[in-house]
Amino acid sequence: MRIIQPPKPGDYPPYAIMYMKLIPADGMVLKYLQNNFFRVKDLVYSLPEERLLYRYAPGKWSIKETLVHIIDDERIFAYRALRFARNEQQSLIGFDQDAYTKYSGADKRDLDNIFEEYEAVRNATIALFNGLPEEAFDRKGHGTGTANDATVRALAYHIAGHEMHHYFLIKNKYLTL
Repeated sequence: MRIIQPPKPGDYPPYAIMYMKLIPADGMVLKYLQNNFFRVKDLVYSLPEERLLYRYAPGKWSIKETLVHIIDDERIFAYRALRFARNEQQSLIGFDQDAYTKYSGADKRDLDNIFEEYEAVRNATIALFNGLPEEAFDRKGHGTGTANDATVRALAYHIAGHEMHHYFLIKNKYLTL
C-alpha cells in the first residue's frame, strides 16, 4: 500500500486534531485503515448480543448505531476526498449525524450485515486513496463554510482517526459498568 504522509496543521479544521492524533504519523494510514477494521470487528464480535444495544447514557448511541455511524461518516468523508482530489471548487454541505443515526435502523440489523457493509466501504475507501495521483493529496476543498476546509490527505487521516475515536469510546464507555 502507498505511503500517505500525515497532514499538517492547517490541512484540516481545528476540531479534527482529536482524530489526527490517534493515527501514527508514519504515512501508513491505509495499512491502519485495513488493520483497524479487524481490530473493531474482533472487539465487537467478542461482545454478547445484548451489549450491542447498550447505551451508556440517555440519548447516546448503541454500539450497533455507532458502527453504522462509522460507516456513514467514512462514506461521506471518502466522497469529500474524491471531490477535493478532482479539484471541486463548490462548497460541500454537511450532514446531521444524529438524524442519520436515528433513521439508520442499525439496532434492527444483523451484526454480520453491518460488518459486510463496513468491509465493503472500507475496501472502497482504501482503493480510492490508493489510486489517487500523488498531487491530489495536497488539494484542499471546502466543507460547510471555510471552517471545515481540508486536504485530501487530511481526510484519509480523519477517516482512520474517527474510527479509532469510536473504538476507544466503545472500550471506555460501553464495556465498563
